[in-house]
Amino acid sequence: MPSIHIPVLTQPIVEWLTPSAPGLLVDATLGLGGHAAALLSAAPGFQLLGVDRDPEAVAEARRRLEPFALRVTVVTETFDRVPDLLAERKLEPPSAILADLGCSSLQLDSPERGFSFAADGPLDMRMGPDGVTAAELVNTADEEELMGIFWRYGEERRSRAVARAIVRQRPLSSTDELSRLVERVVPRRKGQKIHPATRVFQALRIAVNDELGQLERFLEPAVRSLRPGGRMAVISFHSLEDRIVKHSFARLQGRCSCPPDFPECRCDPETLVRVLTRSPVRPTEEEVHDNPRSRSARLRVVERREGS
Repeated sequence: MPSIHIPVLTQPIVEWLTPSAPGLLVDATLGLGGHAAALLSAAPGFQLLGVDRDPEAVAEARRRLEPFALRVTVVTETFDRVPDLLAERKLEPPSAILADLGCSSLQLDSPERGFSFAADGPLDMRMGPDGVTAAELVNTADEEELMGIFWRYGEERRSRAVARAIVRQRPLSSTDELSRLVERVVPRRKGQKIHPATRVFQALRIAVNDELGQLERFLEPAVRSLRPGGRMAVISFHSLEDRIVKHSFARLQGRCSCPPDFPECRCDPETLVRVLTRSPVRPTEEEVHDNPRSRSARLRVVERREGS
């Protein structure tokens, strides 16, 4: 269990989303409920639909949100299912949607969940109870598949060497085993601040949970579900996520997505939103000092255009 849960960029989230109140607020990645509690406190007109795939997080969020119980509905689901949930429950178009991507403190600080190499635990990394574990993935995938995962999702330069070492040494069952293997293969460069296994662990977590696939399936349908004037805010933590969010929002704002060598636009871009954050909102130095995990957070916000 985490000792303290500090949601990132809480003040900017409140400032960007409360102008959309009253109405339905969807927290698509509820986690431990920190952002939701702040928004419900700041905007009494919000009714919350909170969604998270992690049953442990859902239980903690329910407890945290008890003071707002009459305004809260919590569902255990993946965030890409949000548009479907809205339709199935016949809910009104949301006034605001929030997605805080990545891991929660509950997951990172629980060795038995296997997300971190800071303490030894089983090589799991699942954000929910279902699906293939990281151990099953590293012990069954061939070298080419593992190399692709480490390069595509972790941008690990020595992805082939790591994949080859895993295939030679497996089976692997713990975070410590994997971390030590990567340390032997990936030399720590002079002045390097991050642990050599960071990119490999990130890549496995993304693959196990289909994080980028979920994000791509979520963004446009979620924007389309907003009421006119409604806002959506997305917090990302690494360049792969942020790139998808940035390009998706730009396309939904009407920017041409045709290849640069096309003589004329053929994609017929739709102007569905207005991008409110010209560049991503980053945490202040004070926030990073108080909560080091916030240092890589980037916030982007869009507003659904009237009449779109």
